Amino acid sequence: MLTNIVIFFLGFSIVFYVLFGGADFGAGVLELITGQQDRETIAHAIGPVWEANHVWLILVVVILFMGFPNIYSAMSLHLHIPILLMLVGIIFRGTAFTFMHYDAIQDRTNHVYNSVFKLSSVVTPLFLGIIVGAAMLGKIDPSATSFYDAFLAPWLNFFSLAVGMFTLVLCTFLAAVYIIGETTDKEQRSKFIQASQRLNIAAVVVGGAVFLTAEWYGLPLLTLFWQSPIALGGLIMATGILPLLWISLSHHNLIWSRILSAAQVVCILIAWFWVQHPVVIKTVNPENSLTVYNAAAPEATMLQLVIALVIGSCIILPFLYFLMKTFKGTQFIESE
Repeated sequence: MLTNIVIFFLGFSIVFYVLFGGADFGAGVLELITGQQDRETIAHAIGPVWEANHVWLILVVVILFMGFPNIYSAMSLHLHIPILLMLVGIIFRGTAFTFMHYDAIQDRTNHVYNSVFKLSSVVTPLFLGIIVGAAMLGKIDPSATSFYDAFLAPWLNFFSLAVGMFTLVLCTFLAAVYIIGETTDKEQRSKFIQASQRLNIAAVVVGGAVFLTAEWYGLPLLTLFWQSPIALGGLIMATGILPLLWISLSHHNLIWSRILSAAQVVCILIAWFWVQHPVVIKTVNPENSLTVYNAAAPEATMLQLVIALVIGSCIILPFLYFLMKTFKGTQFIESE
């Protein structure tokens, strides 16, 4: 029971990190796509609440560290390279964003900050997805004796890269949809709508590449989805939302576009969760794979974690809502 409560908080944190933090990462990538002329609109959309979104990532790390120490240890060991690159991306992105907008001297270094911001916006969600792909594929070998087998083979492959690209496209798609409502300029809004539609198509294409590369490496992803009614249902619902989303985008229905895009991503995350459940890290020997149950901390520890999560939620969630309401509540542009 306690483990399931902790799993709920873990899933909740991941969903919110993708919906909000992922969209912030995607905003930097979107600037690469739409051009420098949209920099001010994009920067205004993600500030000043962008840094608060890392609360969800911190919560994920704390839950893994305290509630599932073996999983945390395995990821920190075998996937330390992509994790390090992801964290470096987060740090460089935040630093570049701050100096880009609040540096007292606006000179050529501002272009350097902007380039670092955009590059790190690509690196961070890419390696986040690569980590997820590595945990799924089953290339992690606790008994590996070579550096390549232990620290490179688990994530340096086409499947993990495909999952990374899918995560990158998904985050950029969310950013494009969210930012539509941040501008009153009709030409700029049309540009973001077109970008949303193209990124939605790209997500479907890259999603297909995930399934193809999975079969290439012997991971029967299609079969796993077929065997899990909840995962299959999530995939079907995500697909069924596509025409509704396109209709709402075509009619500039900004509220429904945001709701449907977020719902589509949530369905994808639910499908991914259930196709994995209860395995978190699949190893070369499936019998030694780490699950949320065989890697859970002792019951006394889980009880303390649940208490901390409940109390923390009562404190953090209202303040996050107040933050979003204060800075974003009056900025949303109504549908035409």
